[in-house]
Amino acid sequence: MLDFGKTLVVAAHPDDEVLGCGGLIAKLIEQGERVRVIFIAEGSSCRYETMSDEVQKEISFRNQCGIRAMTTLGVGDYHFYNLSCGRLDREPLIEIAKIIEKEILGYGPNTIMTHDSNDVHNDHKVVFKATLQATRPVGKIVQNLLSFEILSSSEWSYATSFNPNVFVDITSTIDVKIDAMHCYSSEQPEPPHPRSDQIIKSLARIRGSQAGIKYSEGFKIIRAFL
Repeated sequence: MLDFGKTLVVAAHPDDEVLGCGGLIAKLIEQGERVRVIFIAEGSSCRYETMSDEVQKEISFRNQCGIRAMTTLGVGDYHFYNLSCGRLDREPLIEIAKIIEKEILGYGPNTIMTHDSNDVHNDHKVVFKATLQATRPVGKIVQNLLSFEILSSSEWSYATSFNPNVFVDITSTIDVKIDAMHCYSSEQPEPPHPRSDQIIKSLARIRGSQAGIKYSEGFKIIRAFL
């Protein structure tokens, strides 16, 4: 059985943590485990051509949404790095990896959860690569490295769909996950958009059916020491 222990969630943008592993985060917190969430990019500026006061307000609003989502999930340990959304490929990969390495050294997680390498959103791919670099098995060894799926990104990578090999029962926390996603009011279009309540719950049912339980989140093991 996979022992998550102290967990670090490396999310590209505020809302990815809820979509990817919100149910598991709430479950770990209920079990008394420590969870820290870091957000590498701000998630809003890519929708604008230039940086302005309006964009700064959007970034601030997105961060406040993230804080409310953290409160809903029960997380009190988080940090927003606010690198430019949609432009992480313009940052030297080593600089993003250094952020994650610093987090690993300061926090000492047993498990890291982050994006999948095949996601459509390029920021997700960059964060995955940086996390893989930061968790090379030298120095501080991270026991488990897992990737999660993000509705509106993972399932749109049609040729390389997300195939989980770890399933976590979130039947008791699916409603917390939904409530946490409500904190991101600007990120939840109506159905059939994949970030709507109906589709989030539907995916949890599908993953649950793969594991013989009601609701589940699926993850892929990138590396694990059992």
